[in-house]
Amino acid sequence: MEEMVEQIELLLEQKDEQQLQEYLNNLNISDVEELIDELPQHGPLFIETLSLNRAVNVFRILDFPTQERIIKKLPGKKIAEIINELPPDDRTSFFSELHGDAVKALILHLSPADRKEALSLLGYDEYSVGRLMTPDYIAVKKSWDVNRVLAHIRQFGKNSETIDVIYVLGDKGVLLDDIRIREILLVDPTTKISQLMDGRLIALKATDPQEEAINVFRMNNRTALPVTDDQDVLLGIVTVDDILWIANEEYTEDIQKIGGTEALDEPYLDINLFRLVRKRVGWLIILFLSEMLTSTAMQYFNDEIAVVIQLTFFIPLIMSSGGNSGSQASTLIIQAMALGEVTISDWWRVMRREILSGLMLGAILGLIGFLRIILWSTFSNIYGAHPLLIACTVGFSLVGIVLWGSLAGSMLPILMKRLKLDPATSSAPFVATLVDVTGLIIYFSMALVVMHDVLHPAVKHAGLINYMVPQKMIFQYCLT
Repeated sequence: MEEMVEQIELLLEQKDEQQLQEYLNNLNISDVEELIDELPQHGPLFIETLSLNRAVNVFRILDFPTQERIIKKLPGKKIAEIINELPPDDRTSFFSELHGDAVKALILHLSPADRKEALSLLGYDEYSVGRLMTPDYIAVKKSWDVNRVLAHIRQFGKNSETIDVIYVLGDKGVLLDDIRIREILLVDPTTKISQLMDGRLIALKATDPQEEAINVFRMNNRTALPVTDDQDVLLGIVTVDDILWIANEEYTEDIQKIGGTEALDEPYLDINLFRLVRKRVGWLIILFLSEMLTSTAMQYFNDEIAVVIQLTFFIPLIMSSGGNSGSQASTLIIQAMALGEVTISDWWRVMRREILSGLMLGAILGLIGFLRIILWSTFSNIYGAHPLLIACTVGFSLVGIVLWGSLAGSMLPILMKRLKLDPATSSAPFVATLVDVTGLIIYFSMALVVMHDVLHPAVKHAGLINYMVPQKMIFQYCLT
């Protein structure tokens, strides 16, 4: 890349347009895209210098902020050429990111037929399959023979998004079947299309969510899928390159949300600093205010802490263990839901597995914590006169807290999905904060049970009966 940049800078310095055009046209489009990233100030010049076909292919793989920056600096004639030559699905994707006034101005560059097509595609919901489809495909009749199909492909195939799959239509444009091109090329030219049809048709609806389309492509190993309306009339096709692009965007958004921030919608280095802060500060404030409840919990158990100060040694351990188990479960379930492995109806199976795994994980951590305290107390009196009781408190608390963390982390994404919200919103920081607060309640409540003889004065002072924590204590804390 450094060598290419140096060569381009030399040609720019020499102002040799012919050599620059020849050099750019001989590069892979991915190399030109990298050059635009390295030399953004020359991006419009590169697009204008390239041949039209290559300029369009480079423009369509650029991220939107770069596309917008370039389109603003191109002359009107070049803009019209690029907009007209862009594939319908890429054009729709570009238009959908622009402001209304910009779309109105650009759409005037299109022919009446293309303008109608663009407006039709923009009419679909932003996150529907309809926004991804292109009406450029090859369709044939089942009564045709292979000779006629091949002649049809030669005539119209150049304008098609792909000729890997041929679509068979019935009356009124109803989709009957799809046939891979290799099946047509490998049979006798006199074979009828009806003889090649197998009825194993997989199609998407224009109103289907884009996430579902990703799963259909993944499970069926297709390079393109047809898109129909409710009457099974073929409207267009969706190709795997668009699905990969959407899958990458979905993955990026989910990772950002799991990290406790809003989706950035732009590359990190391109987003305005104030917008970046605004995207991050909301969740930080919510999580900060939620974490303040931990101090309220500790204040509520102030008498118990005063009697056995050693209980405070394990607060970071207790909070992190519950938060870590919840974050693990949340991440696993969100990923499983994204891949279609888990649905809302699987909630009981998920809960049952997390109860068992949470108990086992909690038991393992609890045993480690118990043994660590017992072993340490053999050569140190840091845990005071009651190391065994403290070890039991920590051990039993870890079982309950890890179990609760696993349940909260696994159930929250399913609950969010049930409420028609993004499961990634129940992100790891949110789960961790929830488990931190409730973990302290579990920990100190367990201490009241296990260490009731030691904490008796504190328990009596707190007005608790039989050294147990009644339900009203929990309710009072929650209201606090």
